[in-house]
Amino acid sequence: MRAFLNFEATSLGRMGFPIEVAWVFEDGAEESHVIRPAPGWKDWDPGPEAPNAIARDRLALDGEPVEAVALRLAERLGEQTVFASAPFWDCKWLALLLRSAGLPPWTIQLVDIDVGLLELAGAILAPSLPSSAIARATRRILADVSARFAATCRTYRALPDARMERERWLAVSELAHGFGLEPAV
Repeated sequence: MRAFLNFEATSLGRMGFPIEVAWVFEDGAEESHVIRPAPGWKDWDPGPEAPNAIARDRLALDGEPVEAVALRLAERLGEQTVFASAPFWDCKWLALLLRSAGLPPWTIQLVDIDVGLLELAGAILAPSLPSSAIARATRRILADVSARFAATCRTYRALPDARMERERWLAVSELAHGFGLEPAV
C-alpha cells in the first residue's frame, strides 16, 4: 500500500530537527506524532516568519520519545511505498529520527511524490492511449491537478499536509481514469 509522509521541523538549518511526522495511507488510514526532542536537539528558528505551528513548550509536554516514533514509523512504513513532497528535507528528518533511535536510515525509502504522480498517470493512461500521446496527456492531467490545488495553503502541520498529498494522488488517478471520456465539444 502507498503512504504519503510529511515532516515538520524546527528550521531548515543544518542543526534543525523534526518536531512532527504524519502519514496517510492511500486508503485514508492515518497517523500523526509530535516528537519530543532528543538530547542535543536544540536548534529552533525564533524568527517571526518561522512556520513552526507547534509551540516549543508543547514538544516537551506532549511529544513522544524519538525512539517510540521511529519504531512506529519503521513498523508501519518499512514495507510500504512512501511518497514525500519535499524528499530532500523529509529524507534528512527521517534519517535523523531513525539514527537517533538506533535504526538504520535506510529502514524507510522515500519517493518524490511528483515522480510518483507522473508514473501513476502514465500507468493508467498506457492501456488506452498510444505511447506517443501519453506524455502530453500526463502533462495536462498534472497541470489540471496543480491548478486545482494551487490555492491550498500549507498548514505547517504534518497531518493536513500529508492528507493533501493523498488528495493530489487521488485527483491524478481520477483524471487519468477519466481522460478522453469527456464529450467532444
